[in-house]
Amino acid sequence: MSHPANALPEPPDREAEDAFGSSGRGYWVRLRTLVLLRWTAILGQAAAILVAWRYYAIDLDLVPSLLVVGAAVAVNVAAEVAFPLNTRLSDRAAFLTLLFDTSQLALLLYLTGGLNNPFALLILAPATIAATALPARATVFLGTVTIALVTFLAFVHEPLATRDGAAITVPAIFGFGYWLAIVIGVVFLGLYARRVASEIRMMSEALLATQMALAREQKLTDLGGVIAAAAHELGTPLATIKVASAELARELDDRPDLQDDARLIRDQADRCRDILRSMGRAGKEDLHLRSAPFSALVREAAEPHLGRGKVLHFDLGDEPGASDRQPQVLRKPEIVHGLRNLVQNAVDFARAEVWVDADWGERDLAVTISDDGHGYPAHLLGRIGEPFLPRRRDDSADRRPEYDGMGLGLFIAKTLLERTGARLSFENGSDPFLTEEERPARSGAVVTVSWPRGRIEVTDRGGLGENRPIV
Repeated sequence: MSHPANALPEPPDREAEDAFGSSGRGYWVRLRTLVLLRWTAILGQAAAILVAWRYYAIDLDLVPSLLVVGAAVAVNVAAEVAFPLNTRLSDRAAFLTLLFDTSQLALLLYLTGGLNNPFALLILAPATIAATALPARATVFLGTVTIALVTFLAFVHEPLATRDGAAITVPAIFGFGYWLAIVIGVVFLGLYARRVASEIRMMSEALLATQMALAREQKLTDLGGVIAAAAHELGTPLATIKVASAELARELDDRPDLQDDARLIRDQADRCRDILRSMGRAGKEDLHLRSAPFSALVREAAEPHLGRGKVLHFDLGDEPGASDRQPQVLRKPEIVHGLRNLVQNAVDFARAEVWVDADWGERDLAVTISDDGHGYPAHLLGRIGEPFLPRRRDDSADRRPEYDGMGLGLFIAKTLLERTGARLSFENGSDPFLTEEERPARSGAVVTVSWPRGRIEVTDRGGLGENRPIV
């Protein structure tokens, strides 16, 4: 489907989940993190109980309350003794840990006034942590348990009173409002934390794929230098082998069988010389050609996709007799790989033709890549460049949103090109709902990449333009 040099890293499988909801990507949370959070909660709970009992004369059932706090202490101590603190918890272990924290806090609230206790708000914490670290099913289950416990505490709890018998309650409407606020908090904070954490993980995975792609492109460039050096070093021994085999063939006129072997050695030495000469030429180009004409750079990026069954039209301004002088630009791996991904995307979804146009003016250099396909769907046009765009299963198979690689491939291209100072725009060449007769030739996706000349152009003096390119 793509040129081997342009193959993209496989995106993570976001579909496969077991019955528990684990996506196979667990072990996000360290045991040390949850242990430290629990110690903080234990200190806060103990301090709140003792201050309320000692300084505010609230008639708490002190022994059961401290026993509940002690249960959390025991679990923490057991965790520290049984496991190294740098242990990363599986999804299941993290879920059970947070479920214990929720249940322990709910039991403590039952003994200390239920929702009349202002610290009831802290029951949001485990559900919020679950939203950032656990699979969706585990998060929903823990959120449901939290809401159920809060609802139970709204009706069933030990009443709060001072030691002189005065009851501590809030008006019913405030109690209902407090319950509703906690329920909404569980839902809203869970959704908000999960969305933010999910986007951070997706971006981290996509950036990792981008770094892998750039490292691969850089390796190919470095390999050219190794090939050039090898071709140079092996030239002399191959020449010696050729001379020796030629002399040996002349000395073996009376031994035709051995003479044929000597000639074979000479012929194979010639073949090795030709191969190394070709490799050395390519290697020297990669090693020494740190800059290239703008049109040559664009053509190099598109070249791997010339033989993939689609017609590529080039308008690069490099025709003989062109009036404008061809600008020399830095031959950066980011530019080559980024443009190559964009051309690959166009070839993948073109019906028959792809156009690659280069243009330059006094201030800017630009490349436009367009095709005759269906174009980008309107609902994704504003999101192109985001990694791992969701698949729309209800679209027809020949439409661009069905391509799972589109999100990651375009994200890599966009990220690499923007590192060199490029600006990218994505649009459609025509309305995708036009009939076949009404559609223009370039009816599909249109991607325009432009750079300020000073970011990538090399001047006559061998230096850069007005601004240094981003490294």
